[in-house]
Amino acid sequence: MDIAATADIAVIGGSGLYSLLPDATEIRVDTPYGPPSDAVTVATVGDRRVAFLPRHGKDHRFPPHRIPYRANLWALRALGVRQILAPCAVGGLLPELGPGSFVVPDQLIDRTSGRVQTFYDSGAVHVNFADPYCPTGRRTILAAADGNGIAATDGGTMVVVEGPRFSTRAESRAYTAMGGTIINMTGHPEAVLARELALCYSAVALVTDLDAGVEGDHGVTMEEVFRVFGENTDRLRGVLLDAVKALPGERSCGCGDALAGIDVPELPTS
Repeated sequence: MDIAATADIAVIGGSGLYSLLPDATEIRVDTPYGPPSDAVTVATVGDRRVAFLPRHGKDHRFPPHRIPYRANLWALRALGVRQILAPCAVGGLLPELGPGSFVVPDQLIDRTSGRVQTFYDSGAVHVNFADPYCPTGRRTILAAADGNGIAATDGGTMVVVEGPRFSTRAESRAYTAMGGTIINMTGHPEAVLARELALCYSAVALVTDLDAGVEGDHGVTMEEVFRVFGENTDRLRGVLLDAVKALPGERSCGCGDALAGIDVPELPTS
């Protein structure tokens, strides 16, 4: 692999964001966990080398519960990535977070089931996950949003459900009662796998709909999700590109020390 094609920042794009970087080099990466969702594209943004990986594949062939999360994170780290920005489409669990709102969450509740959510299948590797998102990345995204005229909500709890179906009204109300702010199907195990690889990981959520228990007249539809995401893609792209340029070259957060003091078993390398 050409070292010039590696990157230190990555964007994992969600629904409707299948291309981000113009004039990019396409790289296919093999991992011990199979191929990632698609080829990784690498390009220069400002003075930073940035990798882009479509979370669902360019043709959206992977539903949320079938995304090869381990392969995706492993592939990015193998390319040299140490900081990840993770845009995603979400439902709003609060009436004030309507379609088009931006949220930079600081907490996560995992309600998925059956997903492999660790690289470590032996030994006692218990990473600190009290604060699942990188504080430096969060501040950078918020500043980029402000610079683009977007009043992003600072903080909030992302509830991650298994999918691929949307929630019932009762489930939606229950998630709100437990403290949820937004709801999503892909934020976990992506976040914890990044932590296990000592990567910085920060989510930026675009609200595409009010979840079923918030809005009384109809449930969520795929048409609505893709329409609202499409209407806001340019705004989201502006935030991401400005955040990429503003991320610090040297990490000063604690993400890189996530495995410090843990007796980590050897992971497969090919």
